[in-house]
Amino acid sequence: PRKPGMTRDDLFNTNASIVRDLAAGCAKACPKALIGIISNPVNSTVPIACETLAKAGVLDVKRVFGVSTLDIIRANAFIGEASGVDPQKVNIPVIGGHSGVTIIPVLSQATPPVSFPQDKIAALTERIQEAGTEVVKAKAGAGSATLSMAYAGARFALALARAMNGEKNVIECAYVRSDVTEATYFSTPLLLGKNGLEKNLGLPKLNAYEQELLKKAIPELKKNIAKGEEFVKKN
Repeated sequence: PRKPGMTRDDLFNTNASIVRDLAAGCAKACPKALIGIISNPVNSTVPIACETLAKAGVLDVKRVFGVSTLDIIRANAFIGEASGVDPQKVNIPVIGGHSGVTIIPVLSQATPPVSFPQDKIAALTERIQEAGTEVVKAKAGAGSATLSMAYAGARFALALARAMNGEKNVIECAYVRSDVTEATYFSTPLLLGKNGLEKNLGLPKLNAYEQELLKKAIPELKKNIAKGEEFVKKN
């Protein structure tokens, strides 16, 4: 778990080899499995898993997901609280990646619609981006987000299960191999189906502020992705 002063990227040295070995195990034992990766830094561990599966000759990019659901849950909670709406009835698309500036909450596409002054939008955006650090500081060395992460993982896994069982119109944001932006992995709303990713729904409509957030996110995402891919090449 993260400790005060640590970023998700600081977990790379610990988790990179764990994710690589688990992906290698999946390649041998269950190459057709739908794989959800929640181990941080997700921006790098998903490329690690994909490159490992590719090495084994079994990569299907429609079956590998980075679980970024916790960002959506946090966005829904914070926006619901700020607007006086039950968070269970709020849906905020969160695109990009799963750390810091790569987390892009698309508040302009909130359901139900919300309206805040720009300074409030900026403050809410930063809080969503740094919510994990907020939890680490609050726990004062006792760990990082655990229950909320478990809830996020369960929500995404159950969404996959519902889609596999034939339920229609199951949509979740997740971090996947993508050609939607310059970054080769990117989280967007996805239509899930019996075989995993049925259709990438692409970027939601972004306002000018959100487009600037996207510009800031892409270089960081590219760096994180390259770090994961390079790890597999060297190991």
